[in-house]
Amino acid sequence: MKRNVTIFLSILTIFIILAGCSNTTSKNSEDENTLVIGIDDKFAPMGFRDENNEIVGFDIDYAKAAAEKMGVEVKFQPIDWKTKESELSSGRIDLIWNGYTINEERKEKVLFTKPYLKNAQVIVTLADSNIMNIDDLEGKVVGLQSLSSASDALESNPIKSKIKEVTEFSDNVLALNDLKVGRLDAVVIDEVVINYYLSKDSGTFKVLEDSLAPEEYGVGVKKGNEPLLEKLQKALDEMNEDGTAAEISKKWFGEDKVLK
Repeated sequence: MKRNVTIFLSILTIFIILAGCSNTTSKNSEDENTLVIGIDDKFAPMGFRDENNEIVGFDIDYAKAAAEKMGVEVKFQPIDWKTKESELSSGRIDLIWNGYTINEERKEKVLFTKPYLKNAQVIVTLADSNIMNIDDLEGKVVGLQSLSSASDALESNPIKSKIKEVTEFSDNVLALNDLKVGRLDAVVIDEVVINYYLSKDSGTFKVLEDSLAPEEYGVGVKKGNEPLLEKLQKALDEMNEDGTAAEISKKWFGEDKVLK
């Protein structure tokens, strides 16, 4: 009898575990009418937290407007940017939408919308630094966001082999803070990001004229989900046509920078 009870309890435990696993599916299957968007919430002005800890930014407004066109709700999910493609492929998020650079390597992992914004990877130093061009990075310590397009751009440039050390950070804010206190000589960063910080504090940093790589932003969709890609692109096209995209761009950049 004791043996039978033990076997029964063991089987019951297995069923409980399996039931628990089935309830922790991708993005909790909470609402098929909700798009879960993976973001880096420290990527101003594309997506970041304001003084009230609310998630705001160009991409946030852009995504909300697109979701309205599509007739769906939207939920913004802060993620570790290093695992963004894994989050998408696992189904925990539906879209990667936060200054996500289109490149050939990423095209092998995700579907992309048409480009909607131009960007470039630039080099930032302190305003009083004697670093004037890219060649001056020789022997210097350079920071950047881990597994970002900044990392790709620096890796493909000949100056990489002459840099003393490359320090990687989980986000750009941490990299810029280390630059401020002198632990770094320079930071490689998205032009659209540093332009935002320069607009808030023009006396701390300077941007070198040399840029590492021009690029374009797009929205990432899970491979195989062409229906979602088509619906999203249709909404973005409509926003270009009716002026919604231009209005959002002027709010955040002071001009219409959205690619048509």
